[in-house]
Amino acid sequence: MEPPLQAFSLTRRLAAELLGTALLLAIVIGSGVMGERLSGGNVAIALLGNTLATGAGLVVLITILGPLSGAHFNPAVTLVFAVRREIDGRTAGAYALAQFLGAIMGVWLAHAMFAEPILQLSSKLRDGPAQILAEAVATFGLVVAILGSIRFRPDATPIIVGLYITAAYWFTASTSFANPAVTIARALSDTFAGIAPGSVPGFIGGQVAGAIAATLLSRWLFTQERP
Repeated sequence: MEPPLQAFSLTRRLAAELLGTALLLAIVIGSGVMGERLSGGNVAIALLGNTLATGAGLVVLITILGPLSGAHFNPAVTLVFAVRREIDGRTAGAYALAQFLGAIMGVWLAHAMFAEPILQLSSKLRDGPAQILAEAVATFGLVVAILGSIRFRPDATPIIVGLYITAAYWFTASTSFANPAVTIARALSDTFAGIAPGSVPGFIGGQVAGAIAATLLSRWLFTQERP
C-alpha cells in the first residue's frame, strides 16, 4: 500500500515534480530531435518516434514518482486537484513553479545532449481555432483519464495516462501538448517539438478550458450514486 503524499516533506514532493517534469521535457524534445534526424524527412516517422518515447516515458515517471508527489508534472492537473480541494493553494502554487522550472531545465538538457544551442525560441506556428480546440480536447481527455483511473483503477494510472497521451499525439490536430508548462518550455526549442511563442496563449487557454470542463463532468460522472 502506497504511503499518503503527506508522508513526504514538501521539499521532497517539489523535487519529484521538478525532476519528473524535467525528464518529461527531455524525452519530448530529445526524441523529437532524434526522430527528425533519423527519419530522412518523413514527418510521420519522426512523430511516431516522438510519440512512443513520450508515452513510455510517462509510464515510467508516473510509476516511480507518483508515490512521492502524485506525479502531476502539469499545472493544469495541479489546478484540477486544487479545485477538488485535494491540494491546498500554497502547495499548488509551489507545484506549478517546480513544474515550469523543471520543464525549462528539461528542454535545455535535451539541447545539450544533441549539441543544439541551449537558448532558442521556436519558429513553429501552431495557430488557429482548430489548434486551440484540439488542446481543449486533449486536456479534457487527459483529466478524465486521470480522474477516472484514480476512481476505478488507481494502480493502472501510469499506463492509462501513458496510453492516452500516445493516442492523443495522433488524434488531436495539435499533437496533444495538454500541459501549460510543457507548452511554455517547448516555445524555448526551435526543434521538431517546438511551438512559436505567439501560439502559446491560445494553447494554454484551450488547456485550462479543457481541464475545467473535465473537472466539472468528472465530479458528476465518477461520483458513486446512492441507492
